[in-house]
Amino acid sequence: MITFTVEESWDRIESWLARHAPVTHGLLRPPAAPADIAAAELRLGVTFPPDLRESLLRHDGVELQDGTLRLDSYGPPSGVAEMVRSTEFLRAVGEDAAEQEAELDEEERDEYAYWPHERLLITLGIGWQSSDGLFLATRPGPHHGRVGRYFDETGSTFTPWSGLRHVLSDFATALENGLPFHGQTPLAHEGRLIWDGRGTVVADPASALDLAAGAPEPQVPPAAEPAPPAPRPDGAYAVIAFGSGGLVGPEPAPPVQPDVVFVAGIDPGELLDRLGAVPATTGPRSREQARLSAGAPWAAHRPMVRAGSCGDGWSYATQEGGDAQFGRPEVLGRLSRGTRVVRLAKQGPEVRVTVVEDGTERPEAGHRVESPREDYVTGPDGQQWQRIGVDPWPGSTAAYARLLAGLTAEHGISWDPADDAAAPLASALLLPVLDELPQSRHPVTVVRDVDLCALVERTPPERLRAAVAAQLARLASETGIDGYPEIARALERAGRGEPVDLTADGTLDLRMRTIRAETRAVRGLLDAARYQPDPAPVTTADLTAWHGRDAAAGALRQFLLLPLPAAAETVLSLRMSLHWRDELAADLADRPVL
Repeated sequence: MITFTVEESWDRIESWLARHAPVTHGLLRPPAAPADIAAAELRLGVTFPPDLRESLLRHDGVELQDGTLRLDSYGPPSGVAEMVRSTEFLRAVGEDAAEQEAELDEEERDEYAYWPHERLLITLGIGWQSSDGLFLATRPGPHHGRVGRYFDETGSTFTPWSGLRHVLSDFATALENGLPFHGQTPLAHEGRLIWDGRGTVVADPASALDLAAGAPEPQVPPAAEPAPPAPRPDGAYAVIAFGSGGLVGPEPAPPVQPDVVFVAGIDPGELLDRLGAVPATTGPRSREQARLSAGAPWAAHRPMVRAGSCGDGWSYATQEGGDAQFGRPEVLGRLSRGTRVVRLAKQGPEVRVTVVEDGTERPEAGHRVESPREDYVTGPDGQQWQRIGVDPWPGSTAAYARLLAGLTAEHGISWDPADDAAAPLASALLLPVLDELPQSRHPVTVVRDVDLCALVERTPPERLRAAVAAQLARLASETGIDGYPEIARALERAGRGEPVDLTADGTLDLRMRTIRAETRAVRGLLDAARYQPDPAPVTTADLTAWHGRDAAAGALRQFLLLPLPAAAETVLSLRMSLHWRDELAADLADRPVL
């Protein structure tokens, strides 16, 4: 690739800005005075590299206001005064590390020192402050004039650019050809230079649920007959158990204290349906079988739930695998529809009883116990030791049993978690319900350099809704969710301004939940593969694609359920095309996009 001189690159940059981003062009400062450059060199005790001097003699940085020229997240170019302030500030910050770095040779200082004395910060980063940005190495030697990136949280690293002229040359090329620069593409919008990224996803990502459907559900092997004790020569038998204390009996197993929900007036089958049971996975399972199945590829990281009957007209459910469900308000709302739900949960030091009636929590009927940690002891010397193999929160263990016993008196619930271990209870994997959408949101202002607030105020609601529906349809095409018939029909109806059915457990709702389950399953496969010698059957590209589909389906859901400005903010923030702003302008003008 041809590298242009600093002068040539600035010619190209100014020409593009003058044609496409005149506001940004007008914020370029005049040339720096040679005397100011010389004074800065004297004050800092360095010599500016020739590329930097040439650039400053063209423009002494930029005016720091809306629309100014930025090198994406590297920030706006600094003028002489900003360079002096930033460099002196960072030198002061780096003083604490000076003693530790004193033994480094000059090469090592360039590579590893926090802020070598000869270094210059030449841009103001994301926040237009000295906390990050591009720097130049000014010390004579192999790195003279080399460009690096400084970030206050991670330190400094050198970039592939060997000089400022390479930075300006690549930036000019990105402007002229619409190419990415540092991962983002420079664009013009309303006379200003902005930055945006082109998003793409694989068209046909691998389905973790299809992989799970092809895997068998593992079965608990039949219990083996216990081996008879070995006889001693004298005909006697001896059984020796080794425990943590030596020749003692085995330690008792910890009590079973699961997260459990009790629902009044419905049978276990309806309880599973309300939780979102996948019909093809329903069947009787013991606790051991449920745990084995939940951890297998067959489950695809979906929650496994068992349900039974207890007390007087109550059903209950416990979860044996997957992401926790019973604490989610949307789950408790579904379970309590037309009835009452009591949830008992233990998490470390806390035990909590929650009561929900017909979607409304009753705080006065709930209980909460917080127990101190008791697995630390203090020795005679005052030093603390942790006891291994004991219950860290015995108080919460006792509180769980106490609160469970209290449910009988308060609600007529009679249940012993140890009783259902071997019993084959109705069970199923779940297709988790979607999260509730927040009804109160922050005021919508700017979305990717588009003033959405002003757009909402000046656009008739019908036209704005039609434009956002068109944007939503393009987002669906970009992510591939328009290939699902349920979503395609919903998009068509939304585009015509017709109502769309999004009832719970309807076809559209189930499709959105299935996409969410696919995303979770692919992420789980990739996470598990980190600790396995064999690669995962899916890739990070598959995960990115499913994340995109899940986000796009969520945007459709927001469009159907939330106020239009909130939905528009999400839809526009997710668009993948670099040309979405032009498409939006055409949609709002009520003319076809060419």
